[in-house]
Amino acid sequence: MPKAPDALSSLPPAASQALKKLGENLAIARVRRREPQRIWAKRLGVSVPTLIRMEKGDPGVGLGILATALWMIGRAQALPDLAAPESDRGALELDVREALERRAVRSAAATEARLGRKSARKRGAP
Repeated sequence: MPKAPDALSSLPPAASQALKKLGENLAIARVRRREPQRIWAKRLGVSVPTLIRMEKGDPGVGLGILATALWMIGRAQALPDLAAPESDRGALELDVREALERRAVRSAAATEARLGRKSARKRGAP
């Protein structure tokens, strides 16, 4: 059996829990459709043990397999929204911080420019 990549062994707990929940939800969807594991695995193009790993939330199961399972239950359209830019709070917060910093720099430059003009006027310059 090949060694698991380091990324899988250092999976954040929140990500691990999310994968477990996704696997559980996919298992529930299969059961509600009254599909046996053998048939579901064949439709996915995987072995039954791989299907079982997916339904347990194993992070080693390929994204393509998960995407196919989501497609089989009519939920593949939700995949692009998982990383939609408008939902990326970290990037949005960074954008706001950078905008505030730019504003502060521009405000300081504008203040200095105004003060420079006032000083020049006091010295007799137009």
